[in-house]
Amino acid sequence: MVAAVSTGVRAMAVRREWRRRDRTGSRAHTVSVAGSPTTVVTRTTTPARTTAAAFLCAAAALTGCGGQAAGTAADSRGGAEARTVSTAADTLVRAGTSRVTTSMRMASGGTWLTITGSGGFDYARRRGRLTLVLPPDATGAAVHKPITELLTPDALYMKDRGEGVPPGKWVRVDTTRLPDGNLVTGGATEPLAAAELLRGAEHVTLLGPETLADGTRTRHYRGVADIARAAHAMQPAARGPLEAAARGFTVTRVPFDAWLDGQGRLRQVSQRFTFSSGGTAKGAGRNVTVVSTTRFDGFGAPVPVTLPRPADIWTGEIVSAQP
Repeated sequence: MVAAVSTGVRAMAVRREWRRRDRTGSRAHTVSVAGSPTTVVTRTTTPARTTAAAFLCAAAALTGCGGQAAGTAADSRGGAEARTVSTAADTLVRAGTSRVTTSMRMASGGTWLTITGSGGFDYARRRGRLTLVLPPDATGAAVHKPITELLTPDALYMKDRGEGVPPGKWVRVDTTRLPDGNLVTGGATEPLAAAELLRGAEHVTLLGPETLADGTRTRHYRGVADIARAAHAMQPAARGPLEAAARGFTVTRVPFDAWLDGQGRLRQVSQRFTFSSGGTAKGAGRNVTVVSTTRFDGFGAPVPVTLPRPADIWTGEIVSAQP
């Protein structure tokens, strides 16, 4: 697996140098990044650590991305079916909270790597907490501590995110500046953003009733979501992340499968993001496919989210793997 990553995922990270000022405005420093100013790459690590770190680096490599969208849209917009799916976010907000589990899979060079996560989300406050587990190494051993993420409307906080960050410190990422709207950068699609993306649903078909693995009876829908349409359908104050994604992705039509229960609540959604690892022209570089799946259950469960104190936020250098 490590060898496959070396020739696949690590080859996708596009480095560039730029100077940035940290959030306190106290100093500027030069860093090397993998496609996005949220993933800092400054030092070579051991192969095992490289496997885990390179996965997130590649997932964040969206600046100037391109490629053909996966999947084929149906001949019609799907009328009533599209309207049913497009209200999924509103239904979640009315539900208040839920537990969530996530899975983000990346395909490259015939290899699939997966990040899994679990936690909860408060849809009314748009805050949540996830614990992510990165892929193991070739022997099946863990190569990185689980990453704790706190999700808020304008920031993503990550604990144990990278080498060089002192134990117990958090890294803060300004999600309003992410070129993907935090659809893939964090290693998990923000649960409400996954539902909001369905506001741009078109060409939707009802595949029929389906029982999920946990026994929940649902209706299975399939279609394509247009990121720009989804952003336009949102309240102006909440459009920022998806508007950024509409600008940042060259491929802005996202094939999806969505499962809704008898109360219209989203119980599972799988979305396929496709972009190119090199260049903005279609077909330039290697196409990268990221499949993000979010599952929702335990509606009404308490979701406590305590933001880190300013003193606990690391503003220094983050070290990750060199591609």
